[in-house]
Amino acid sequence: MSAGESPAPAVETIGISKRFGAVTAVDDLSLSIPRRGVTSIVGPNGSGKSTLVNLLSGTLRLDGGIVVIGGRGLTVVKAHESPSHGVTRTFQEVRLFDQVSVLDNILVVLTERRLLRALVERGRGSRVDRAREILERVGMWEKRRALAMDLSYGQRKLLEIGRALAMDVDTYLLDEPFAGLFPEMIERVKAILREMRADGRTVVFVSHNMEIVRELTDHLIVLESGQLLAEGEADDVLGRAEVIEAYLGL
Repeated sequence: MSAGESPAPAVETIGISKRFGAVTAVDDLSLSIPRRGVTSIVGPNGSGKSTLVNLLSGTLRLDGGIVVIGGRGLTVVKAHESPSHGVTRTFQEVRLFDQVSVLDNILVVLTERRLLRALVERGRGSRVDRAREILERVGMWEKRRALAMDLSYGQRKLLEIGRALAMDVDTYLLDEPFAGLFPEMIERVKAILREMRADGRTVVFVSHNMEIVRELTDHLIVLESGQLLAEGEADDVLGRAEVIEAYLGL
């Protein structure tokens, strides 16, 4: 990359689509997510935000188009291969191993399960040290012995973010990470996202909270009816007449 040239996008989509019966949830959508920094995806209910995250992570299968991750074009995105492409995600409805401890929820991510690597993998001690670092980062170390099923909703959100951090990838897709949280938890999650940005990661989050979007976002994507309404720097996009009319309702 020459001096002054912008880095390649973390993720691009080229004409992707997703249909559910007669409903087109994502409609010939092309967009670009910059490498590093925080990108927010906003739009009215039913605009395709969560469907887009599901397509980018391989949770849903593309009906058409291409997803470009790290310069590699994919017509089929497989969820289990996403980490190898440098992508991981969280869900709007938190998904944890409820019957095991907070600590073990992190350790299971850190533990290498492939046999050949497992044979040369360093001992459990190094993984516990890393797990402690992650849990302290999300404010959950004191809860390390609690079962995931016994956590509050906000604590479960924090643990899921911790599990994503344990993947140690370049791009994190966070579906509604602030939804349903008390103010104290919201501030903690905002701090985590700022730290991830400072670490040079690419953070993409879906949200309805425009105050948080304005506070954190470097790049903003606005969807409407499964199509791209606007994208660009947050302040610029939020000031556009079509966004104010269609999304903010003013």
